[in-house]
Amino acid sequence: MEELAIELNAEGIKKRVISPGKGDLPVFPDGTKVKFHYRTALCDGTLLDDSRSMAGMSRPMELILGKKFKLPVWERVVITMRKGEVAEFTCDTKHTALYPLVSQSLRNISVGKDPLEGQRHCCGIAQIHSHHSLGHQDLDTLQATPQPLLFTLELLEVQPPGSFQLDTWAMTDEEKLQAVPPIHEEGNELYRRGEIAAAAEKYHNAIACLKNLQMKERPGDESWFRLDHMITPLLLNYCQCRLIEGQYYEVLDHCSSILYKHEGNVKAYFKRGKAHAAVWNETEARSDFAKVVELDPSLTSSVARELRLMEERIREKRKEEKGRYKSLFNYSGGASTTATNG
Repeated sequence: MEELAIELNAEGIKKRVISPGKGDLPVFPDGTKVKFHYRTALCDGTLLDDSRSMAGMSRPMELILGKKFKLPVWERVVITMRKGEVAEFTCDTKHTALYPLVSQSLRNISVGKDPLEGQRHCCGIAQIHSHHSLGHQDLDTLQATPQPLLFTLELLEVQPPGSFQLDTWAMTDEEKLQAVPPIHEEGNELYRRGEIAAAAEKYHNAIACLKNLQMKERPGDESWFRLDHMITPLLLNYCQCRLIEGQYYEVLDHCSSILYKHEGNVKAYFKRGKAHAAVWNETEARSDFAKVVELDPSLTSSVARELRLMEERIREKRKEEKGRYKSLFNYSGGASTTATNG
């Protein structure tokens, strides 16, 4: 262990064991999956990230060794730990320059976004030297002035290669492309069983796979369009789940993005019309539903049903508002009379 400490020090990494783990030091061949909680802070103690509380959840980091993770220092330090060990690593700036990008991706994941959202189509070093905001003030500051960081890790689990199913982010491009159809079907099966949230997650994972591949293509090229046509039905399925879950504004955004590229997509108009109706955008809903009938007259009865539902909701809302205003005026009148009699 003394030799290990000397080796780490020579690399610009200082380790301090907070709580020793159990058993012997595991073997960590490439392809090993490690799960650990992490806490990242500046050297003055300012907290940047904590996996135990990020986005109100406690989700450990999962890392597959040898997959060229953007922050190699995490791979370097975790292989010095025993299962259950908690240790603090002070890492020189040369190891932490890409942390702002890694943190942005981890924060995106924690709130259900695409991990690559907001990152430009260029390498990490180019992004570090650009003036592109990462969407978080603390990360923008760290990106502008790189500095040493304190990583506090707790190693939870070590899984040898072949003992687990690869997560999509750890797949090669070919593996991602092959994984999409079965993930799509898993989402469909979950939807048929009424497990809407789980189905939405499957669709989201498949979309993330394809978007990751699409980012490597030139927009407008044949391969880019081929991937986009694969994304569209998945995104529509995802929107159907979000409609059921009441996330109407997200549906409006996604369907509008589809229609910007595919003006004749009937399903996108239909789902956007339902979302507009749900948030009381009557004019926009009628316009979208009219477009549905224009593009596919066989859906006339379905559109008529949606319009009836919307009109009933609008009548109920107006009736409720009328009753509320009547009560308000009655209360005001009563209050005025009481004041006069006094």
